[in-house]
Amino acid sequence: MDEPNTFTDFVRRIRAGDEGAAAELLRRYEPYIRREVRFRLRDRRLNRLFDSQDICQLVLASFFVRAAAGQYDLDEPGQLLKLLMAMARNKLAVQVRNQQRQRRDNRRLAQDGAEELEAVVASDPSPIQVLAGKELLEQVRRRLSDEERCLADLRAEGHDWPSIAARVGGTAGARRVQLSRAVERVARQLGLEEGEADA
Repeated sequence: MDEPNTFTDFVRRIRAGDEGAAAELLRRYEPYIRREVRFRLRDRRLNRLFDSQDICQLVLASFFVRAAAGQYDLDEPGQLLKLLMAMARNKLAVQVRNQQRQRRDNRRLAQDGAEELEAVVASDPSPIQVLAGKELLEQVRRRLSDEERCLADLRAEGHDWPSIAARVGGTAGARRVQLSRAVERVARQLGLEEGEADA
């Protein structure tokens, strides 16, 4: 996956919902995401609330939905790693803020302490299940307008923004922002995001 054409094909396969590409992404990048979460989670009390695997699943579910919608322009593996690390930091920060906002006394929690986050994560399929079943991606597609779905389809086919704009009208920047806002809206509706920007 070191050559640019191979990485471009890898991203195209992820956008298309290819299960093999999803498994490859998990194999290569999950350890980095989990390490980033563990490194940033220095408060022992919060360690009982958030497991690196839980945050990793939230990151990957959000990434797969957004990638399938064509939101990310990734040219090389370093960009993908940087994006996933930023998403991990943001997901963790949101979970920590939610706990602080609710003014929870972490010392009173049971030893395993992850009841709430486990309930959220357990209710969602794993990233592999999301791609295999296409259930979440279909929910995203149903919530997009016809025009937004067209943009997402063109991105999933590998078209760049200038060629998409030439095809459907408008400017490349405007069409990119339109799809980005649509994906943000749908992600919030589906509970994948809580207002944070991923990268």
